[in-house]
Amino acid sequence: MINVQESILQIENLHVQTKTPYGTTSLIQDVSFEVGRGQIVGLIGESGCGKTVTSMSILHMLDRKTTDVTGSITLQGRELIGLSERDIRSIRGKDISYIMQNPMNSFTPVWTIGHQLIETIRRHTTVSKRQAKAKAIDALAQMNLPQPDKLLNKYPFELSGGMLQRVMIAMAACMHPPLLIADEPTTALDVHTQKLVLEHLNHIRHDYGTAILLITHDLGVIAEMADQVVVMRQGEMVEKAEVLELFENPKHDYTKKLLAARPSIPAVCPI
Repeated sequence: MINVQESILQIENLHVQTKTPYGTTSLIQDVSFEVGRGQIVGLIGESGCGKTVTSMSILHMLDRKTTDVTGSITLQGRELIGLSERDIRSIRGKDISYIMQNPMNSFTPVWTIGHQLIETIRRHTTVSKRQAKAKAIDALAQMNLPQPDKLLNKYPFELSGGMLQRVMIAMAACMHPPLLIADEPTTALDVHTQKLVLEHLNHIRHDYGTAILLITHDLGVIAEMADQVVVMRQGEMVEKAEVLELFENPKHDYTKKLLAARPSIPAVCPI
């Protein structure tokens, strides 16, 4: 039985500032929210509002020389802000998996898909190379990728963007991490594959209790998948609510404008 009350990720008073030639610029201001075990929290807002910067702060993927991150980010009670690069590297992949917007940026072009997937599994587990290969094939098969055993021998440039996206999701999900950050996970996918990916994310959160931070522009995906929603605007959190409450009774004017901007299919008049 999954304890949804157990907090996996907790962010409190997050501030992110970056140094520029013209002075210090604030990217994130006073953001606070949490994601419980087996819960999906949607992070929404227009481009440039700070969604991806928030996720990169969690992963320590911002340049430490030019960026200052303050506040508190805890993963299963462990404070992440202030950890060394060595410590955070041991957490990435095993305790936090990340699905990036651009799948091409997730793979090294000179190594096969199989090498990268198998090495990722072996780095964070004690399984043998043969067991890791079997686990990799199973992860690809779950994403409905054709001939997963042969796919392991392919290089990233030999796959389409949609296939790479599914490989990346398979890689992120196969470790069953406590936290999965999905940044626009369905952007490059057709409708059928998008449905498959969303079903797979639902599967891992229900079966393994994985907490998911879902970053997307697609309000339809949010309505279908999220339990709670955090709305961001210009680096600030303007609203946080249960998903049904947000769609039925949005409080902030910006949230109302976002919902009003959803595309609608006009009714077809009978001939």
